[in-house]
Amino acid sequence: MSFPQFAFNNIRRNGRAYIAFFLSSVFMVMIFFAYAVFIYHPYVAELPMGDTTATGMQIASLIVYVFAFFFVMYSISAFLKSRNKEFGILTILGAEPAQIRKLVILENMLIGCLSIIAGIGGGMLLSKLFLMLTTRFIGMDDLPFYFPVKAILITIGAFLLLFFCISLFTLLFIGNKRTLELLTGTSKPKKEPKASWLFSLLGLALLTVGFVALRSELNGGTILLAAVTGIAGTYFFYSQLSVLIIRLLKRNRKTVWQGTRLLWISEMSYKMKDNARMLFMVTVVIAIASMSAVVILSLDQENREQFTNNDFPIQYNVFRPTEQLDMSAIDSKLEAAGLDYQQVYIEYFWSNADQSAVSVMPLSHYNQYNLTQGRKMFQLDTGSALFVDTRNEKGQIERNRFRNYAKGDKLTLSLDASPLEARVTDTDIDPQFGTLLYATGVVVLPDEKYEEIAQQIKENMISGKYLYQIPAWGHAVPDRHSSEAMVSDQLLFSADSIQRSNASTDNHSGYLSTRYGDFERFRQGTALFTFLGIFIGLIFSISSASFLYFRLHTDLEADGKMVHSLSKMGLSFHEMKRSSTVQIAILFFLPIGVAIIETLVVVKPFLTEFGITNYTMPVLTVFGAFVLAQTFYFIVIRSRYITSLRKMMV
Repeated sequence: MSFPQFAFNNIRRNGRAYIAFFLSSVFMVMIFFAYAVFIYHPYVAELPMGDTTATGMQIASLIVYVFAFFFVMYSISAFLKSRNKEFGILTILGAEPAQIRKLVILENMLIGCLSIIAGIGGGMLLSKLFLMLTTRFIGMDDLPFYFPVKAILITIGAFLLLFFCISLFTLLFIGNKRTLELLTGTSKPKKEPKASWLFSLLGLALLTVGFVALRSELNGGTILLAAVTGIAGTYFFYSQLSVLIIRLLKRNRKTVWQGTRLLWISEMSYKMKDNARMLFMVTVVIAIASMSAVVILSLDQENREQFTNNDFPIQYNVFRPTEQLDMSAIDSKLEAAGLDYQQVYIEYFWSNADQSAVSVMPLSHYNQYNLTQGRKMFQLDTGSALFVDTRNEKGQIERNRFRNYAKGDKLTLSLDASPLEARVTDTDIDPQFGTLLYATGVVVLPDEKYEEIAQQIKENMISGKYLYQIPAWGHAVPDRHSSEAMVSDQLLFSADSIQRSNASTDNHSGYLSTRYGDFERFRQGTALFTFLGIFIGLIFSISSASFLYFRLHTDLEADGKMVHSLSKMGLSFHEMKRSSTVQIAILFFLPIGVAIIETLVVVKPFLTEFGITNYTMPVLTVFGAFVLAQTFYFIVIRSRYITSLRKMMV
């Protein structure tokens, strides 16, 4: 039997241990290859957002590659530790250290080559589907299938280099241990795990610092501080604080010395210490994936809410208006589509009211706007004003930052010539103005007073908007083939000609925007990150389960010996099953629980900065997906683990 055959037989006989690692590696190669197929597609550069999408794919493939490096390195190191006894026997039989290193390299490269072949093969079968899903999800035109020679070569080269470098690096785990150390490495009695009060308190302090940093003003420094202290605190939580909590729990005999509690609580103190790094890695991986997904889904939800809350699907924004503009190009498009519509024009300028930013508009324009909305009409006397609160009720930062006015309050506008004082005789609330005028308050003045002020202030401070209300389009988000989508595309295509036709000698002009166009532009931007995040999240999810499987398989021999001894003393199968289930459940779901807490702590201040406070559905969606996936892995791996332990009982 040749040396390569010996390496192949080692892999075949350890198939149960290698299968999860092999499948995870195949999945990583397949995702990397799928990204490469898109990146190097000859027609990508010609598509709208093609370059942006290709750049996003490159970043995603780099993330996959870097994560694959750490995943493969951890997996191989776990296998090598469990095979110390095997290496010791080979040494007794005359194998030299150089031959054992050669065996390890051959095994790793063989698994790597098989993973690359299977990953590229699976990627080739799914590449057409991947291209179709990518373009449909992001809203691009379909891409034809092509034979991805460049993608194949880059994938093969990248992962051959990865497996070879890791094979060389993992030789450090073998070192030059003596034969006795190799033979007894996994069977030495373990010392009782100890935890340092100092490091436990340090971990708690680091987590507290990260929490406080995120509750202060967010900037580059505070975000970096929160990231560093949060990651370091998570590591100390698993390596020190969790062990300390279990040791303190064991002192309570009344609680611990009942049924199988003593067994699994005692075992968990060892498992938490031994698996601290693995649990730390799984938690960080799930937390990063969850944070990204929650933010992206929350932004997408906010985009949909802005669409449904916008009553004016078409807007033409005017700079420095001096006369009525010609909107016949827009009118003709709507009439050709057989649509009934209402047009309203509002004019305004920005100012300060008692150091709060507001917009100022004439009463006639505000009443005209209210007429289209079916709202109350107002009247104002000379020297009076109407204050409209346009702040979003859910934005607490906005509510604390700007002043509100009540009937009878005195209001002072800051103007170029001299301040204007007016008495607030009425108030109104309309949050839609917050997005129409980008203001958190609107001051409505009598037409005569507004015209008097408008003649005194600088012309470039005045703006206007033509708003179109189209009842047939409603507020539901339409698809690409709807009337709103097609008319919006037509108007945006001719937006430049509309602007040129209204440009006067003074260059007074504006720009056209549509509700669907704004929605689709934002959706395409977030769709790319959502699509990439789904696949990266899948890798993280599968790999985290593989981490846990590798660790349980590594501990199987030691756990089997303990179960065998306890079964002689009377431990039943059901008691063993209950104890093992609790231990595996803690290893599987504790990282999920910690990741959920960390995600909630991090995303709340981030989303608040964007004015998003309602992120319940994105959170439930993301966490539900991870919990369901982890539950599936838990059921499968628990079943295999308990079956293996049952064979070792008396």
